[in-house]
Amino acid sequence: MTSRLLLVRHGETEWHAENRYAGVTDVALTPRGVAQAAGLGGWAVKSGVHAIACSPLSRARLTASPAAEALGLAVEVQEGLREVDFGWGEGRTVEEMAEEDPEAVRRFREDAASGAFPGSEPVARAAARATAALRDLADRHPGGRVLVVAHNTLLRIALCELLGLPLGRYRRIFPRLDNGAVTEIEIRGTETALRSLNVPTAPPPGPAPGPSPAGD
Repeated sequence: MTSRLLLVRHGETEWHAENRYAGVTDVALTPRGVAQAAGLGGWAVKSGVHAIACSPLSRARLTASPAAEALGLAVEVQEGLREVDFGWGEGRTVEEMAEEDPEAVRRFREDAASGAFPGSEPVARAAARATAALRDLADRHPGGRVLVVAHNTLLRIALCELLGLPLGRYRRIFPRLDNGAVTEIEIRGTETALRSLNVPTAPPPGPAPGPSPAGD
């Protein structure tokens, strides 16, 4: 039986303005991020959502909360949906890293798997835990529509793994997932299909921010 997973990147955080890699650091939502979460809640009510799961990080929990309250559902917190640990890159901008070690940044931009930041979680490991969590949700909600709130890098890596695309090129294949937008996949047994990408759930709340970092 086919299950549909509605993958959502959490709302905007306080580090977006500086384009810092949040990774596993718990960073608060901005007022815009809170509004994005509320918009997602309203969208979920009209979208036939049967279950909700999220990362254990607070920015994902807070983004999932309005939808859970509106639908009267408990949120399934999944450790496998936690964002990638960026090691040396945690809390830093690309410019700061490039000033310290431009070669490390060049390797990362060339291939995000083989050139991952020092001390970071291996991309293949992140892909394995993320896809295991998503497949588990699909198996436990056959024929359902599951809202999954997680993170920019983790979800892009998972999409590559599920669709048979090179993990090291996730940044080029999926340049970014927008905050609060929905990317829908369909899982049927071992097969995965991408149904939509970055579909907004509500009009942008307030002025649009600048480019957000690749990993938060």
